[in-house]
Amino acid sequence: MGPSPTRPSPTLILGGFLITPEAYGPMATAIGERSGQPVAVVPAGKGDWLLTSWSLGWRRLLDRSQALLQELASASPTGRVNLVGHSSGGVMLRLLLGDEPFAGRVFGLREQVDTLLSLGSPHSALRGTPLRRLVDQRYPGAFFGDQVRYVSVAGAIEPAQLRPRARRLVRRSYSAISNDPDCRGDGLVPVSSALLSGSEQRLLEGVGHGGWFAERWYGSPEVLPRWLDLLVA
Repeated sequence: MGPSPTRPSPTLILGGFLITPEAYGPMATAIGERSGQPVAVVPAGKGDWLLTSWSLGWRRLLDRSQALLQELASASPTGRVNLVGHSSGGVMLRLLLGDEPFAGRVFGLREQVDTLLSLGSPHSALRGTPLRRLVDQRYPGAFFGDQVRYVSVAGAIEPAQLRPRARRLVRRSYSAISNDPDCRGDGLVPVSSALLSGSEQRLLEGVGHGGWFAERWYGSPEVLPRWLDLLVA
């Protein structure tokens, strides 16, 4: 069994592709108020995300995540930290737990992690990027589940509830990830991809991938209470 979700640990948030840190302000505030512990958001601008087509771009963000994680852990009452990853961030954070070298780094930070919670992360895809496939090949599912608690949250929203610009892309995205353009998902990531095998799982109806996709997304004030109990009881 992994650590209990009731332990008061600090939290580190790594956001999603092309989403800047201020979008996670309400999320950080809500987690901090509920846990009574510090919350940090990994600084990642759009330029940083554009570099993540290459492994060195991933390493830049993972290096920043590692530094913040260790800073939080050093002042944590448990010696551990909770990780929250939205979209690509949830996939990338899985690498911090492992011992295999990645782009010249070995992270191996699982002894400093209580819970890894992902929000709408494309954990599996038929035609995923090489780097995302690498994560799932090295550390499939809740790979370190005996040491770290894995939680995955997926949104499910009807196409008619998406913003018009997102409606035009939804079938193409679902088809690329799951080969089923009519599957359920958050407007970008199918439910089947976001729910990591072996993890604790929750499905949120009427929730889109991000603010670009729908009025209500994982970080919306009205949606946050629907999954925060999974992180902080």
